[in-house]
Amino acid sequence: MSALVAGVDSSTQSCKVVVREAETGRLVRSGSAKHPDGTEVHPDAWWDAFQEAAAAAGGLDDVAAISVGGQQHGMVALDEAGRVVRPALLWNDTRSAGAALDLIDELGERAGGDGATGWAAWTGSVPVASFTVTKLRWLRDHEPENAARVAAVALPHDWLSWRIAGYGPASDGLEPNLAALVTDRSDASGTGYWSPRDEDYRLDLLALALGRAVRVPRVLGPAEATVAQRPGVIRPGTVIGAGAGDNAAATLALDMRPGDVAVSIGTSGVVSVVSARPTADATGLVAGFADATGSYLPLACTLNASRVLDATAALLGVDHGGLDELALSAPAGADGLVLVPYFEGERTPNRPDATGTLHGLRLSTTTPAHLARAAVEGVLCGLADGLDAVRDQGVPIDRLLLIGGGARSAAVRKIAPQVFGMPVQVPEPGEYVADGAARQAAWALSHTAAPPRWASTDPNMYEAAPEPHIRQQYAAVRDQLA
Repeated sequence: MSALVAGVDSSTQSCKVVVREAETGRLVRSGSAKHPDGTEVHPDAWWDAFQEAAAAAGGLDDVAAISVGGQQHGMVALDEAGRVVRPALLWNDTRSAGAALDLIDELGERAGGDGATGWAAWTGSVPVASFTVTKLRWLRDHEPENAARVAAVALPHDWLSWRIAGYGPASDGLEPNLAALVTDRSDASGTGYWSPRDEDYRLDLLALALGRAVRVPRVLGPAEATVAQRPGVIRPGTVIGAGAGDNAAATLALDMRPGDVAVSIGTSGVVSVVSARPTADATGLVAGFADATGSYLPLACTLNASRVLDATAALLGVDHGGLDELALSAPAGADGLVLVPYFEGERTPNRPDATGTLHGLRLSTTTPAHLARAAVEGVLCGLADGLDAVRDQGVPIDRLLLIGGGARSAAVRKIAPQVFGMPVQVPEPGEYVADGAARQAAWALSHTAAPPRWASTDPNMYEAAPEPHIRQQYAAVRDQLA
């Protein structure tokens, strides 16, 4: 049997661990554990969940390499002794929305131009509440005593990889070696102070946010790795890959190439496209991220995705299968009933204080079927807006893959080609983030120029005639809310 590798998905909701054969990708075993709810979480909860998931996967003593894919943007602030300064602020914590606006204005004043254009040119993205840089500014403004204690700032996957390697707070009897913190280019590109174009940190932008520069993780190349230093969940000497942001890890699992777009419907909705060149969108709609292979990953993200479908099903008193049946029994466009699903504010477009809007109620549209259809169409239209924004950056789009929990919905699969105006491919369901991390671990172990080719099944194809009026009526209501 070939060597074994482990991939970890440390997401907003849970930790999942897969163990696969390095050469073939064959799944050997897996485990999972829940994370606590909320938009701020102490990182110790991620460590506890990782240990539980690893135990559920039968332990990791026999793996030769491991990599971590993680939720992006979260702020993990550490002091000189390696202790967490305060619970991590997660990507979906919108309290730093005002800080984002302040940073844009301040950069404009400093550079003598438009701040949004400057941020996009230097980091590929315009700050929004989800980005780490805005959370650092919020910390400086609202918790100055905690801000003064910060010696290093890391992302969730950086911190977990550091703990897996055997580092941690001195109070736990571990070595608080902050110089051992590492990250990868995909996750670094979501901080707001690393440039995909220049492949380097912009510590002046970090200092603009926090008031001073602090230590940041060293950025490893796609196939670079470190090794575990002490006994723990894994053996000393086990290879630890660079890791990746969750979307980049999923892209690696799906073996996506330039021109491929993944539309992910999970806790958030994400449109990510593999591109051969970096992007810089001053409108802020598209984040110019890097991927985990050396290419780029322009990305548009919505805050409202599968939870909109969950809430609608609960409101109608049906399960997800019942919601699908209702939605598919209504006509395309739901006879003019439009749901703009900004239930938790929104990121694309950047409206953190927005709420959901149901428009077009008539006696004829006050039916469960119409509401179910409007919910599915609303989620898909928001993602289609993101896809258009990426196209506007000149990024070619040749193939569309639909992934995430929402892709299991029959209504989503059948309505998606009507909304996107192109065929939709749905890969076999899988733990894409954990699988991508495992593939990266195998790459780090192999010392080859490219990641190993793992066998995969052909995706299911869904085709339907485009229904442009769905997006037209959605846009009319969306624009009234501007």
